Amino acid sequence: MKSTLARILTAFLMATPAFAVELKPETAAAFDRYVRAVETRMDDEIRNNEFLALDRLPDASRRAAYDQIRQGQIEIQTLRASENGRPITVPNGMIHHWLGIIFLKGATLPEVLAILQDYDNHQEIYKPRMRRSKLIERNGSDTKIHLQLFNKSVVTVFLNADFDVRDTDYGPARYQIALRSTHIAELVNPDTPGERELLSGNNHGYMLRFASHWRVEEKDDGVYLQNESVALSRAVPTLFARLVNPFIKDLPRDILRHLLTDTRDAVEKARD
Repeated sequence: MKSTLARILTAFLMATPAFAVELKPETAAAFDRYVRAVETRMDDEIRNNEFLALDRLPDASRRAAYDQIRQGQIEIQTLRASENGRPITVPNGMIHHWLGIIFLKGATLPEVLAILQDYDNHQEIYKPRMRRSKLIERNGSDTKIHLQLFNKSVVTVFLNADFDVRDTDYGPARYQIALRSTHIAELVNPDTPGERELLSGNNHGYMLRFASHWRVEEKDDGVYLQNESVALSRAVPTLFARLVNPFIKDLPRDILRHLLTDTRDAVEKARD
C-alpha cells in the first residue's frame, strides 16, 4: 500500500506540465488577507497580555499545558484563521497554518535570540533543510535575508526564498521576530552549471508564499519558544485530493518540529 501511495504521490507531484502553477492575483490577495487576520489576532493577544498561545487557555488547562511543555513535550497544533467570524477562502490555493511551542530549560532570551538572528549561520544550524542562508541587509529592527530551502520526502524540492524580517522588543523578557516572504522560487539542477529558478507558471507550487512569527519569552528558569507559520501552496485537483491532501498537510508538522528542536539544540550547543 505504501509503495502504491508513493508512486501516486510521485506521479502527481512531478507532473509539472499537467499541473503547472501560476500564482493568480486573487490567490495572493486571499493569502495576504489571511496573514493580516493572523497578525490582527496576535496584536490583540499582546493587548490582552496573552503572549504565547498557552496564555489563551482557561486557567486549569493553561497550568496543565505549561507543565507538559516544561517537562519536555513539544506542542504542535494546526490552526485556522477567520475574518469577522467567517473562514477565509483561498481560491486555487491551500493554506498550511501551524503553531509549535517548546521549552528551553536554563536558556536565556539573549541566548535564543543570538541563534534566531544569526542568519549567516542558519545553513549550519538548520541543515539539511536549509542549504544556504545570508543576511542581506539590516536597518534597525528591519532585516532582509536570503535562504535556500531543501526538503526530501517523496520528491526532492529546492526553493530560493527572500524574506523581510521585523523585530519587535516587548521588554526584557519578551521578543518577536516576524518573517514575510518577498520571493519564493523552485530551483532545479542546484549546484550545477544548469542551476536555475522555475518561472511562475512552470513550477510545482509546493510553496508560493510564507509568513512566520517567532515569539520568545523568558520565564520559569528557561525560555518558551513559539513559532506560528502560514504557508501557501497550490490547490490539489479533486482526482488526487483524498490521497495527496494528508501527505501535503502533514509535511509542515514535521518541518516545524525540526525547526524547534534544531533551535533548542543550537542554543544548548552554544552554552556548552
